[in-house]
Amino acid sequence: MSDRRPEATAAARLSGLVKRFPGFKLGPLDLTLEPGTVLALVGPNGAGKTTTLNCMAGLMVPDEGGTEVYGAHVHPARTEYRRDVGYVGEENGFFQRWTAGRNLEYMAQLLPGWSRDRANRLADRIALPLGTPVNKLSRGNRTKLAIVAALGHGPRLLLLDEPTAGLDPVVRAEVLDVLWEITEDGEHAVLYSTHVLSDINRLADELVFLRDGRLVLRTGRDELSESWRRISFRLQDEEVELAGVVEHRRVRAEHQVISRDAEATLERLTELGAEAVEVARMTVDEIAVQILKEGHNVARAEG
Repeated sequence: MSDRRPEATAAARLSGLVKRFPGFKLGPLDLTLEPGTVLALVGPNGAGKTTTLNCMAGLMVPDEGGTEVYGAHVHPARTEYRRDVGYVGEENGFFQRWTAGRNLEYMAQLLPGWSRDRANRLADRIALPLGTPVNKLSRGNRTKLAIVAALGHGPRLLLLDEPTAGLDPVVRAEVLDVLWEITEDGEHAVLYSTHVLSDINRLADELVFLRDGRLVLRTGRDELSESWRRISFRLQDEEVELAGVVEHRRVRAEHQVISRDAEATLERLTELGAEAVEVARMTVDEIAVQILKEGHNVARAEG
């Protein structure tokens, strides 16, 4: 008989999750991750990304609220959720003097559902040197080992803290491809934190922006690309109110703005008789930087 729990609607659900530290409070966070979805936690260092993932993986106990994974309550003292969770964090607990391969073999004996074939194929694909002791591995190869270890037992939810940190561009692309393929069956989900904003374009369906422990905004990647624009124009008016604008710079009659609602901004410029209007698309990482800079001002405007 399978030891998996019956299928639940959500891959993960955070309900009023709060974690406090001296001088810092995460949450309350309410967040749902559906199967087949890749969700990126985006934010500066200290925003609460790692704490969120640690609570979801059962490595920390929240002070309030909690997390469910495919219907199972997450808590360090419980085991039901663990089969469905693969986690790559800052500390992965490998035996430093053992080789990468021996560490994986040890995990194969501990984790139900572990597939040596799956682990070996993935290790080969991302060029993990299985015969090298962990304490001799580069930072990038340690990250590769952690990814293979997280995927070896076939979890349905992957929690990844900076999964491409320390990887060269070729291996980073390969790892992102692996993570993307995992969600193709519609049953798996990935939640990952990143400060490498270029990764967002390759992997994420949705973005969750965290700043100072608070959820600033959740939005679809494509929604951002369609609505945000950089707009320049000529207008003699010194003081002008423009719908959707989050940043406005002016040198005499030359104006440059960043708009989260380009359609509304352009409509207003037409009403004002603006001249020499030019519109430029923004990359997702440029938009992400702007959202984090503006914080809750953007969140309120989007809401």
